Amino acid sequence: MWRSLWPTIDRFSLHHFRYIVNQLREIRVVDKRNREVVLDLLQSIVEIVTYGDRHDPAIFECFMEFQVLAEFVRILKIGGNSGIEAPLLQYLSIMIQNVENEHAIYYCFSNGYINSVISHHYEFDGGDLIPYYVSFLRTVSGKIGRDTICLLVKVHQDTAISLPLYDEALKFANHGEKMIQIAVRALTLNIYNVADEMVYQFLTTPTASAYFSSLILNLKNKCLHVDAIINGVKESFHEKKRDLLSETDRILDDFYYLKDILCIPEQRLNKLVTENIVNMLILPMLLTLLNNRLSNDTGLSAITCLYVLCRLLQVFDGTNLVNVIGSAVLFSFMPPNVTDAAESVVSARLEQVNGLAVCYQEGEEMVDLQHEGAENFMMNYVLKHSLEFTELSSCFDSSPLENSENEWGGIFSCIFSRNHSLMLGSLMLLFTVADSKDLHYQLAAKIGFSQVKTASEMIGSTVAGHIQKIVNQLLKVLASEPPLSVPILLHAAWFLRKLLVFLDQKLEDNDCHLFKTSYEVSCGHLYEEFDRCWFDHIPDVLKSEWANCKTALEESSQSKDPFFLLELASIQNPPSVFYLTSQAIPVLLLIGNGWLIVSRFLFSIFN
Repeated sequence: MWRSLWPTIDRFSLHHFRYIVNQLREIRVVDKRNREVVLDLLQSIVEIVTYGDRHDPAIFECFMEFQVLAEFVRILKIGGNSGIEAPLLQYLSIMIQNVENEHAIYYCFSNGYINSVISHHYEFDGGDLIPYYVSFLRTVSGKIGRDTICLLVKVHQDTAISLPLYDEALKFANHGEKMIQIAVRALTLNIYNVADEMVYQFLTTPTASAYFSSLILNLKNKCLHVDAIINGVKESFHEKKRDLLSETDRILDDFYYLKDILCIPEQRLNKLVTENIVNMLILPMLLTLLNNRLSNDTGLSAITCLYVLCRLLQVFDGTNLVNVIGSAVLFSFMPPNVTDAAESVVSARLEQVNGLAVCYQEGEEMVDLQHEGAENFMMNYVLKHSLEFTELSSCFDSSPLENSENEWGGIFSCIFSRNHSLMLGSLMLLFTVADSKDLHYQLAAKIGFSQVKTASEMIGSTVAGHIQKIVNQLLKVLASEPPLSVPILLHAAWFLRKLLVFLDQKLEDNDCHLFKTSYEVSCGHLYEEFDRCWFDHIPDVLKSEWANCKTALEESSQSKDPFFLLELASIQNPPSVFYLTSQAIPVLLLIGNGWLIVSRFLFSIFN
């Protein structure tokens, strides 16, 4: 009853807001004794400003009149060891996130208040301050636009010298926590999407652009970690697979982040990122493969190179990267025995790949990249020189093929390698390049897998003339005695099916005999399972697994996960197809179904 005699206080009124602000301005020191009082004042201000942004414009006018953001900065500076930084950043994030009035947003970014909060010296050692700080930076980046980003740039003589929001965020780009990495990357993408001319000039300076080099360098380190996992001797296969899945997921995250950057319609940014990817990642890996080395100067194995290149082609859109890789792969189709010395062949390949990079840069310099049709002109220029490089090897396309696998250089030496992981990996790279929708038609004609169909076009194909050799190599794997591991057989069957589908090509008599032999042996071992204790379950398992086998065999190279290459390389002593355990029985049925599907498909072609 007595409460009704007191006047009610409207906590969202302009009068109450003035009262709260005045209370905050009277604070001269922040310590543990008054910390909660100060936090209550800050929370009330944020709640009232958020309310006023939607319902009472006078509140934000008062907010500007009293320069409340300056009070936030002052409280931050006098906070000392009170631990007020984290909640203050949280309240600021909430306010900026919920303010929708463009005039209000413009004011918040004016006068350097936000930059003062960003550049404040924080003690990040220990505690949970980093997540609050990075969250605040991400919130700010989400509100900036082309008209407001200039307010956060530090300028000297009409030149941007610093962008604190960007600079401070990149300090946490390699933080151990996944959510912080995601927040930093989202922030950078927000900036790239709204950056104006001045900001892009800053982003492309050597100091700021070092971020992209660092990004690729960290990506290479992850690839080296993949190699270390594969070559580890103490871990079991299941532990290796778990670690490989984790590390490859991180590599894939990096690829999708780089793809997001390249999707931004800014030519200078695209050029900068593409050059770093090509020069620091793609070319060193291609040189590993083209020079017939199991590892490159940085210790990266050929298997990991093949995996990364396949994944890169599957993730990235656009013509530049796929045609760079496609051209380099074509350069390797030269039998090294036609030269007088092996050194000259290696030198020629180095010149070819390096020449492609030079041609790419020359093409960019010859044309205004902003002009319509510039990309087509540049790619035609690069491909013109790429095809000139391959003319040296074209004279060998019609030469008779001998039986020795040691004749072949470049990626062919991998295809005909005794290392089955290397063989399947090089085929995976070749198929992924050929299936790319962005592959230039001239390169597609040179490869001759999917787009090329007519006999006249097949004559000029670099790869198509060697298909019988590749098919024979795969059939030798399928018909090997004793049989190889189940995964090797399954993936070899997948490649064999793809080759025959692409080229509508029948097997030669010897190859047909190899296939029939492997088919009969596989069926025989499947029949042996009928005498085992789980005979009653075979029909049900066959029925349930049949569709899965067919789906796996019909999978395109663009959607096929090349992770199997790392699995095969990590198995030190792969079990035979006859080595049965309770876990291996379903796998045996899977490969048995795969054989039946492939055989039916092939016999429909033969007959």
